[in-house]
Amino acid sequence: MSSYKTLNALVDETAAGSIVLFRADLNVPLDESGIVRDATRLQRLLPSLEKLSQSGFRIGVLSHFGRPKGRRVAEMSLAPIASALGDLLGQDVAFAEDCIGDAAQNALTTLPEGGICVLENTRFHAGEEADDADFAAALAAPAQAYVNDAFSAAHRAHASTHGITKYVPTYCGLAMQAELDALNAALGNPKRPLIAIVGGAKISTKLDLLGNLSAKTDTLVIGGGMANTFLAAQGHNVGTSLCEDSMLDTARAIMAEAEKQDCTILLPRDAVVASQFAAGQSGEICAAQAVPDNKMILDAGPDAVSDICAAFDKAATLIWNGPLGAFEIEPFDAATNKAAQYAAALTRKGQLTSIAGGGDTVAALNHAGAGDDFSYVSTAGGAFLEWLEGKTLPGIAALAQE
Repeated sequence: MSSYKTLNALVDETAAGSIVLFRADLNVPLDESGIVRDATRLQRLLPSLEKLSQSGFRIGVLSHFGRPKGRRVAEMSLAPIASALGDLLGQDVAFAEDCIGDAAQNALTTLPEGGICVLENTRFHAGEEADDADFAAALAAPAQAYVNDAFSAAHRAHASTHGITKYVPTYCGLAMQAELDALNAALGNPKRPLIAIVGGAKISTKLDLLGNLSAKTDTLVIGGGMANTFLAAQGHNVGTSLCEDSMLDTARAIMAEAEKQDCTILLPRDAVVASQFAAGQSGEICAAQAVPDNKMILDAGPDAVSDICAAFDKAATLIWNGPLGAFEIEPFDAATNKAAQYAAALTRKGQLTSIAGGGDTVAALNHAGAGDDFSYVSTAGGAFLEWLEGKTLPGIAALAQE
């Protein structure tokens, strides 16, 4: 794994009172009154911000919010999030009307040592998403150092995650380091056997992920709607289930390649079916090879869950991406709940390192009451998936030491 300069190195190399730009992901959900609905991403920033503040730096927080496409959009201002961040930190957090120019310069230079200021939405400038060199230089201009603590934005080559690193010494934040350590434990240098769960509706959206994981894992569990396509590819009737008929050859190719790589693909041998995906439906259990013509698969069955839990018993490391069924509506959350709770129990006992993230995964694990017991749950979506797909993330590559 590549080497990154840490916050300890920043403290050793940079004088107190210096201006440090801190790339966060403040792209959190707000209600109609501007109140943060889910502060998970903000809470993960607190250790880095507290360390920087206690070290006497003047901290300018950079972030995007929404998709204003280079225009000022009042509803996408970071002002309310600056207030929420201050509440979590228990200290005043200032706000600057711009992220570059005199507004940013004056706000940062007038901060007390240990003070924090949120700078306005980087995407109010077209140069952000274009990774424009002049805009990146303008961002960096007031600063003596830069910290990236926004793994969830690391898959984008934008000025505040990539271009800026060419103009100012660059360091890795604590949340970013935790994410990189977890991903290294998952795929870089995992304890084996390594098992992965990949759920979701469509194979077509996860081809790269399936290809990379089948080459690197010992067991690959296919769940959710995409399992239907694999079952159909084996010649089984899946009734009215969601199924990508155009991807049957692709599913067969994935299974053949996994066999070459000594990766066992685990498909459900039984399923929970119903007439439609709607509240109030009573699920019926049937063999995965015997789905009635007028029914659809909405969850993995109890035998399938037993198979998954037995595979967990043999594994040392688990990667989880996507639910096993339509967990949003009972009773089709049963497989996801039971498997997640079993993985959490093994993790608590120290028998399993469990790493999860991407898409609906966080919601599914929290719904199961299991997320807090996993070794690590990523709040990143696209960045987590692209890492698992084996892609280079520009924001991470920019942090690596020469």
